[in-house]
This record gives sequence, C-alpha cells and structure tokens, in this order.
Amino acid sequence: MKKILAFAGSTSSTSINKKLATFAAQNLEKTAFDVLDLKDFSIPVYSTDEEQNGFPEDVKKFTALLDNYDGFILSLAEHNGTYAAAFKNIFDWSSRIEVKVFRDKPVLLMATSPGAMGGQFVLSAAAQRFPRQGAKEIVTYSLPNFYDNFKEDTLINEELLASLKVKVNEFEKAVNQ
Repeated sequence: MKKILAFAGSTSSTSINKKLATFAAQNLEKTAFDVLDLKDFSIPVYSTDEEQNGFPEDVKKFTALLDNYDGFILSLAEHNGTYAAAFKNIFDWSSRIEVKVFRDKPVLLMATSPGAMGGQFVLSAAAQRFPRQGAKEIVTYSLPNFYDNFKEDTLINEELLASLKVKVNEFEKAVNQ
C-alpha cells in the first residue's frame, strides 16, 4: 500500500493548517498516511555560515523521512503573504541536501486562514516554486474562513467539503498510479 506524509508549514501548537492537513489525510480511501509536526525538529536558522558547520541532525532526519513516502499533503500557513518562517527554514535546509525536496512525487498543496482569502498568496507562491523542487502533479486547495467552516475536527460547509474530497481523490489517484 502506498503511503503519504501529511504536515503543516507551521510550528504552532494550534495550527489550523495542521488540522486541515490531518483532515485531508483522513479522507484518503486507499492510501496510508502519517502526520508529522514541524515543531518536532529543532533547526537553526539557515545561512551559508551555518551550513559550513555541517547539516544539523534534525535537518538530515527530516530530509531522510521524505524518501519514505509516495506523496505529500502539505497545508501552508501564510505569514505576511508568504511561507511561515519555520517552514521556509526547513525547506531551505532540506533543499541544500536534496534539491528535489518533494522527490518527484505528487503533492496536495493546501492553505487555510481565518480570513476570506484562505491563504491564496502562499498557495500561489508555492504552486509556482514547488515544481522546481520536485513536486509533480500538484493539486491545490484553499479553505477560506477556517473558524466558520471547520468545527469539531471536521469541515462543516458541504460545498467546501465536496470540493476537498474531489481534490483528495485527484491527489490519491496520482499517488497510486
């Protein structure tokens, strides 16, 4: 059975993007999954000076983990219109070990926010950038107004739920080809 890794581009203990990534993974029908938390990795801020000291063990651990999966569900937090610092940092470090961070595998790329835009800016930036980092067959999904539409660990807006299920199905087909 194929297996995917679901995670949020956030280290917040109350990450709405982790909730969305986990929920999306729970909607997979014939694919196993693991959920990862970026806060489990302690990584210094990337710089060429730091890199000269060698790759931190947690960077090597995270990067090696990516080899074990057939695809990725990633829901990005949007901070000031772009990636959260913690995600950008681990992404930068990982790309120094393996340029194709996503290993030429399918990615369900998502974002959510408390507002009506649903993380559209970070989603757009990532959809443009990630193919150069080995993401193939990117499927995107944006969930606006998180706190209005997601309650008690489920997506309560039927239209948005149906749309998410279509995206999860499309992603799952790509993983299981």
